[in-house]
Amino acid sequence: MIPMNLLRGGNKADYILTGSWGKKAIKEASRYCEVNVAFDASAESGKFTMAPSQDQLNLSDDAAYVHYVPNETIEGVAFPYVPEVGDKPLVADFSSCILSSEIDVSKFGVIYAGAQKNVGPAGLTLVIVREDLIGETIDGTPTMFNYKTHADADSMYNTPPTYAWYLAGLVFAWLKELGGLAGMSEVNVRKAGKLYAAIDNSSFYANPVALDSRSLMNVPFTLADAELDATFLAGAKDAGLVTLKGHRSVGGMRASIYNAMPEEGVDALIAFMAEFEKKHG
Repeated sequence: MIPMNLLRGGNKADYILTGSWGKKAIKEASRYCEVNVAFDASAESGKFTMAPSQDQLNLSDDAAYVHYVPNETIEGVAFPYVPEVGDKPLVADFSSCILSSEIDVSKFGVIYAGAQKNVGPAGLTLVIVREDLIGETIDGTPTMFNYKTHADADSMYNTPPTYAWYLAGLVFAWLKELGGLAGMSEVNVRKAGKLYAAIDNSSFYANPVALDSRSLMNVPFTLADAELDATFLAGAKDAGLVTLKGHRSVGGMRASIYNAMPEEGVDALIAFMAEFEKKHG
């Protein structure tokens, strides 16, 4: 939907590539336009372990928009800043970090996010579009893929997922009780800080991501001996800690500590990791 709504007669878009979801976005955009990869974080090592600095971005003069993924779930790479892109619309896939901290919406042309990480049930999508970017699609755009269709119908052009909306409303109320996004951010920074400290202060565990590019939502880590991975996962499961296996493209472990993960859950993981290191380190 991004190129369908934002190309507006142009034939090029800039994409910043820092992980698997950025790669998928590039594949889709390539169906409709020329894609300039303004930065490829895997170019040298073949792995995604860092976000670029502003001066590393090779932006095109004639791009219709610039797209990036603020937080890559699989690799645990996050942007510590919002890219400056001049007068071009900045498009961001916030699926895995929406509502985890405050966002200056005025810096973006389009923000889109799947609900399933921090908002509510899978199947609901949140989209924020700058008004001047609504209503000028490329030829052949289906009615349902036109942002104007949904804006004009108050997001009810088709039957809305009312139960998912209701549950999202409960989450919004919960966030307000915690102090809004500023309060939630404090909790998330504290949770991630604890876990990264436990990894960094150990010779048994390691995190591959550059210090300034570490995600608050997804923390990948490896064991000193990969042969112990299965033993670690089995022991973690027995301790009530599940879904810690890293993505198959990366390996190792990955702790996803989204908003709904209580701080006590992170503490329990850290305690298990310490105990496992004593036994096998």
